[in-house]
Amino acid sequence: MNTLPILQILTTPSVLQIDADLGQYSIRQPKADFQMTTRPSRLTVESHPIRFEVDQSRAFSAYTGGNMIDMNARIYSGIEKIFFENMAERVEQGNELAAIHKPGNTIANIVGTNWKAKPFPEIRTPASMDNVDIRIETRAPSIRFESAVSELNVTVNKPEIEYHRGKLDIYVKQYASIQYTPPAIDIGM
Repeated sequence: MNTLPILQILTTPSVLQIDADLGQYSIRQPKADFQMTTRPSRLTVESHPIRFEVDQSRAFSAYTGGNMIDMNARIYSGIEKIFFENMAERVEQGNELAAIHKPGNTIANIVGTNWKAKPFPEIRTPASMDNVDIRIETRAPSIRFESAVSELNVTVNKPEIEYHRGKLDIYVKQYASIQYTPPAIDIGM
């Protein structure tokens, strides 16, 4: 029996080779610039002088009589008082002289007892321990406080990013092929 000759076809596929390396990132970020300035706090204390007053006018008035206007006013009011006292005394003496019928009421007895001079009015004021006035005035100090102020300046630097590409090689490792093998032909017939 005769078999039919068969044509043989052999194919090889194509093979691609890919050689790839990943790319690399390089990220670098410089430190932030940091500046801080501080104005210190301030305390200001201002003290006011003490006011000290001593009024000795009443003491001087007791020692020397004081100023002329006040002294003259005291003399005038004292003379007026002495005048009224003398007038009252003269009226009393006149009343005693009018009562001549009483024994012992003689002119010598009445007028003879009045030989002392009347003192001049006092030109000084009475002395006292309260004649000196002392006044002390104090004021609280002025206090001002300014608190400290801090200023903070930060400058952020941007990151520096670099990318280095990797390699990508694509090549054909094996080419596709088709091979035909014909059947052997028997020529001897």
